[in-house]
Amino acid sequence: MGIRTFIEGWPVYRQLTGTDPLGRGSAAQSGRSARLTARTEDADTVARSVCPYCAVGCGQRVFVTDGRVTQIEGDPDSPISRGRLCPKGAASRSLVTSPLRQTKVRYRRPYGTQWEELDLDVALDMIADRILAARAETWEDADHAGRPLNRTLGIASLGGATLDNEENYLIKKLFTAMGALQIENQARI
Repeated sequence: MGIRTFIEGWPVYRQLTGTDPLGRGSAAQSGRSARLTARTEDADTVARSVCPYCAVGCGQRVFVTDGRVTQIEGDPDSPISRGRLCPKGAASRSLVTSPLRQTKVRYRRPYGTQWEELDLDVALDMIADRILAARAETWEDADHAGRPLNRTLGIASLGGATLDNEENYLIKKLFTAMGALQIENQARI
């Protein structure tokens, strides 16, 4: 490598002798960085979504290539987040693409030591049966003075902050309609 080659490769030389005197464009760009492309450039589709981690509802753009999520970033058109994501939201691609993600219903029987896979319909029926049984066993029509209560203390709900406002609203309505009083969300705790 000669001295002339070294000087021509120097960013300050390119800045002073080229078309970029302020050094904000091509003068500051190396040959390697000039060949780089954005991860999102080759995406087949871009889907708009909402970050799943808290109830703020930050907008996301989900880039999909060959049927796989390749990048998730903030949606600049979102009036809530205006293209910004917190560190957890910016890393939400791992929530979708992690090889450790559970994709089947797992169940461990009482006093069991092993997990078994269940069909989704079977698991939902088990949950519904247990909710109805707990409600029936603990239902209170009236107090000792005869005042109407119409409640159950045998069911409680602890919502997660990964649900959006609409989902939390519907869960609150569902548990209230079932007569539950203990309805809480982890975001308030």
